[in-house]
Amino acid sequence: MKVRKDFLPLSRPSVGKKEIGEVVKCLKSGWITTGPLCKKFEDEFCHLTGASHALSLTSATAGMHLMLFASGLKKGDEVLTPSLTFASTINIIVMLGGRPVFVDVDYDTLNINTEQLEQQITKKTKTIIPVHFAGAPVNMGEILRIAGHYKLQVIEDAAHALGTYFEGTHAGGFGHHAIFSFHPIKNITTGEGGMITTSDEELEKKLRLLRFHGIERDAWKRYGKGGNPEYDITDPGFKYNLTDMQAALGLAQLSRLNELNMRRKEIAEIYMRELKNLAGLELPGSPSYGYVHAWHLFVIKILAMERLSFMQKLAEYNIGYGLHFPPTHLLSYIKRRFRPERNKLPVTESIAEKIVSLPLFPDMKNEDVYYVCEAVKEIIRIYG
Repeated sequence: MKVRKDFLPLSRPSVGKKEIGEVVKCLKSGWITTGPLCKKFEDEFCHLTGASHALSLTSATAGMHLMLFASGLKKGDEVLTPSLTFASTINIIVMLGGRPVFVDVDYDTLNINTEQLEQQITKKTKTIIPVHFAGAPVNMGEILRIAGHYKLQVIEDAAHALGTYFEGTHAGGFGHHAIFSFHPIKNITTGEGGMITTSDEELEKKLRLLRFHGIERDAWKRYGKGGNPEYDITDPGFKYNLTDMQAALGLAQLSRLNELNMRRKEIAEIYMRELKNLAGLELPGSPSYGYVHAWHLFVIKILAMERLSFMQKLAEYNIGYGLHFPPTHLLSYIKRRFRPERNKLPVTESIAEKIVSLPLFPDMKNEDVYYVCEAVKEIIRIYG
């Protein structure tokens, strides 16, 4: 097949006239830092997820830091989480003195294997952090059952889960806590940014103080008409506040979420149809329960050849790719500090050298998707 001249990236944000117009309107308003647009963005997130409260932030990593800090994670506390996740979660656990306890994943969906959760629980276990991997929901029914029985906190890693539903409930709407990401690769973007959702009113108040230095009122309330610029700090906090300029972009993107996710689904369906039954490659599996997939990523497993060779060939065809994710229990500092046993996560380790993410973003044309499919078939046929 003929190699395309232009490079097809793994992902690209879909930003149109509406987004540009809303950001320009914010710039012209004279108020661009945290203010009424952030509040509106938070309200829209409550409406989407069903959570009582939402808190906009500079990143999902900031959200994880605030959540674990506010919940009192201390030295020696254990947090159950899959190893197949982005390293930021593990970094925060460790930097706060906690101990990540890794749970294996389901081979087909790459989501945490809930059947293996209970055997990892000890007296030191405080929190479960499930990851809605690639946009497919975790079995939240089992997660909540186990958490309720052992009185554990649940923090959903919903970075991939905008538009993800488990049996009719959106991620973040289960009465616990969830953290979303608006990185440019995600289903909607604010450039960089994140959101915590929770139904715990007291915790939300604490998080809001921690988000901005420990100051109770945001700047727009202190410096707006009739505002009082005085403030007091009873406990120190961080600086993790989103800006209205970012929220303007986020609100415009959020209004298009169904459109953007429908296009992601269409692309995923082409991949599934065109690559079905291709020897030497395995496609994403489906959960066994009721779900709506957000299709943040399209992750395949390469069996016919070494992954590195496969990725090098994709590059020769001018196709981008991703790796989601290198298992975190194999990171150098985790091995040095915690000495996790090899072969304790057999599924995670068996897929660690097989998974590759193919391009998936709303502005891909059908011809782009078919090009990737033909390239994958040719690479496997010739080199596999």
